[in-house]
Amino acid sequence: MRPAPTLLVLAAAAAFGGFAATAIRDAVQAPAHAAEPAAAPAPVVASLPMAADGQAMPSLAPMLKRVTPSVVSVHAAQRRQVSPFGADPFFRRMFPELTQEQIARSLGSGVVVDARNGYVLTNHHVIENADEVSVTLSDGRTLEAEFIGSDPDTDVALMRIPTEGLTAIPLASGGQLAVGDFVVAVGNPFGVGQTVTSGIVSAVGRSNVPGAGYQNFIQTDASINPGNSGGALVNLRGELVGINTASFNPRGSAAGNIGLGFAIPVDLARNVMQQLASTGTVQRGTLGIDTQAVDARLAAGLGLADPRGVVVTRLHGGSSAAAAGLRTGDVIVSANGQRIDDPVALRNFQGLQPLDAAVTLEVLRDGEPRTVTARLRAMPRDGASFDDRLTGATLSDLPEAVRRQNPNARGVLVDKVDERSRAWRNGLREGDYIFAANSGEFRDLAGFRDTLAERPQQLVLRISRGGRVGNLIME
Repeated sequence: MRPAPTLLVLAAAAAFGGFAATAIRDAVQAPAHAAEPAAAPAPVVASLPMAADGQAMPSLAPMLKRVTPSVVSVHAAQRRQVSPFGADPFFRRMFPELTQEQIARSLGSGVVVDARNGYVLTNHHVIENADEVSVTLSDGRTLEAEFIGSDPDTDVALMRIPTEGLTAIPLASGGQLAVGDFVVAVGNPFGVGQTVTSGIVSAVGRSNVPGAGYQNFIQTDASINPGNSGGALVNLRGELVGINTASFNPRGSAAGNIGLGFAIPVDLARNVMQQLASTGTVQRGTLGIDTQAVDARLAAGLGLADPRGVVVTRLHGGSSAAAAGLRTGDVIVSANGQRIDDPVALRNFQGLQPLDAAVTLEVLRDGEPRTVTARLRAMPRDGASFDDRLTGATLSDLPEAVRRQNPNARGVLVDKVDERSRAWRNGLREGDYIFAANSGEFRDLAGFRDTLAERPQQLVLRISRGGRVGNLIME
């Protein structure tokens, strides 16, 4: 006859799968005399409460009792002026009394990550363009939230709620997560109230999700539905491993979950949060290069066995890549051990690294493998560093989501313009899209800076504003 603990494990495996069996095995096999002096309290994990018949039954309840107070509901409201004449400016002015205010409301979730400072992480798309944001805690309190900052390219936003008695969730080390690990998603799907779903990690490092920016997603089959966005994905120790951000359904996310949910890894969210808490914005580093995908024709011309990687076509002046010894014609095949197949993969890699991070590039030069180490430097965004005629403007690269949808997209965006500045007097406005200049064409901030290296006597910008294209003379 098998010993009782072994029979218990087999019965649990049949009823609840490998998770329950593993948990029960660990519980029944733990030595009764194994107590040792502890330097710190043991972490709260999924445990085995006793059922009425005295048999141990698996449950996530003890762990979730610690986790759920850290997960909040996020309510966003956007005020809109709606007219029966649509956007027509003439009739809107003629009949202002017909214009009415409407409030568009949306719902999501958030996670308390710092109880002392009242910091709450959520998704950028949950609070995007909101005029008012409030947070409802698990104990029923509803509080107005203060917006700290957000990063559309990673879909991470940071808020602050001014109150005491908050419970922060511990943050895991994301590098320990593996396919097959059990995870639990906590949020407020469809506004029905706080809900818990469970599953496993289906994949890590996903980077082919349509419509998203910089991508390194955790994929899970734990149900993630509308309203779960910004909520917590936790491991069985009750540690935050990701911020739930999206689900995929061919009929649209509102059609429900089909087992394809995505979460932002906690290490990435933590890096973005630290920058937002410090400065309110996120800066990214760049190697300062232009690249082209290596296709079969290029591979043959470069004497490469496989048509993969990116070939360096241009080194921007003063770039970290140039300082590290990278050359035009070098083929980059990996970065920090991560395979690089095309320019999108390289941009995605750079965008996910902390500022000033060291990067080890595996390259092929004249068919021979080499290793180049560079640091990712931030590209200046203030217009004065490009040309004094742009003083007062703040520029940025195109959103990564735009580049993913159109790999040939070129140009830069105008984020802000000081109304007292020279750039404003020259006619530049927030939201302008600059895609060319008389000094040359450019792809991004680094390219724009290079085209202005030799200060043109007359600077003419080719811009798009509100769907209209025209030239702007900068004096």
